Amino acid sequence: MGDRSRLCSVWLGSETGILKGVSLSRKQAFNFCNTSQLSREQEVRALCWGDPAESELLVGSVDGTVKTFSTEKGTFTESRRCGDPGDGCFSGLAALSGSLVTCTECGTLRVWREDRSEPVTELNAGKSVCRMRQSPVHRNKVATGGKENGLKIWDLERPETPVFTAKNLRDDWLDLRRPHWVRDMAFIPDSDKVVTCTSYHQVHVFDPSSPRRRPVLEAEFGEYPLTALSLPAAGSTVTVGNTQGQLGLLDLRGRGLVCGCLKGLAGGVRALQCHPSRPLVASCGLDRFLRVHSLDDRSLQHKVYLKSRLNCLLLASRELQEGGGAEKEGGAQEVKEEDEDEVWDAMEQVQEDKPKRKTTEEQQTQKRKKGGD
Repeated sequence: MGDRSRLCSVWLGSETGILKGVSLSRKQAFNFCNTSQLSREQEVRALCWGDPAESELLVGSVDGTVKTFSTEKGTFTESRRCGDPGDGCFSGLAALSGSLVTCTECGTLRVWREDRSEPVTELNAGKSVCRMRQSPVHRNKVATGGKENGLKIWDLERPETPVFTAKNLRDDWLDLRRPHWVRDMAFIPDSDKVVTCTSYHQVHVFDPSSPRRRPVLEAEFGEYPLTALSLPAAGSTVTVGNTQGQLGLLDLRGRGLVCGCLKGLAGGVRALQCHPSRPLVASCGLDRFLRVHSLDDRSLQHKVYLKSRLNCLLLASRELQEGGGAEKEGGAQEVKEEDEDEVWDAMEQVQEDKPKRKTTEEQQTQKRKKGGD
């Protein structure tokens, strides 16, 4: 079992269906695939650990299969069908006491056991679910939310009804209904509160113990839809990312003020994860880069180009093991980030030649020719 205070490697799922492993200590990247024919049906949409020792990685694909990847052997060891492609893509995966929890975009949340082909628990979390997250403390609790589908918290030991359902936001100053679209959420450590981000660039904090069932904190970041969030170890701030590649830090203790931004991204953010004990955050998305930023000085620590659009990531404290299915990615070397000012200063200046003015004699000659015509 690896030291949880370390960050040795990062696992990422791509649109092409390839599981990518990046060793930050060795500065190498590897592709893992269990088939020679890639298709968009194998696109990886969700990742989670199968055990606390980080020896098994569960990989959810668009075609409804969940593959088990052994990080010790470096190969895929098992594959099982956990839904129908018609249910939509996976919006979340979780491991629970030897069982597997899946949730799809149509809102079907299921609990699967290894010895059964049919789910032992199935519930409807509402339509258009964008994300399902598991509580890191109370593993039997999960949160769901999506487009016009507010935050719900479920106890999988009593799945009949949610233990918490958020109420609609209050109407705006024109008494018009405010739409809601939950894109991601996280359980705040050492409390029962849950923080969410929305497609309307809002950050909300909900307290299930509050009788209001509305956000106890409302904040905004930028002007574009927020797509992912993650909580640093301290839990007093939240890191959010949006569709324009902007990363921001918001303070959850006061009024939700923006306390910093992280630079360097060039495409929409699809996944974020903060290190559980160190001030680091990893991000990936449409620009095909894995980036690791420091939350202390907000500097870029690692930047790795991985050739494919990336959907999800998972931090690992174990060193990446090369297996029989590993293929080294030649173009995935670490890239040093240059200062933007230095880049602009180093560019060659190109001066546009100004059009030459005609002399008085040339102008008179031209007029004579026109008069003759």
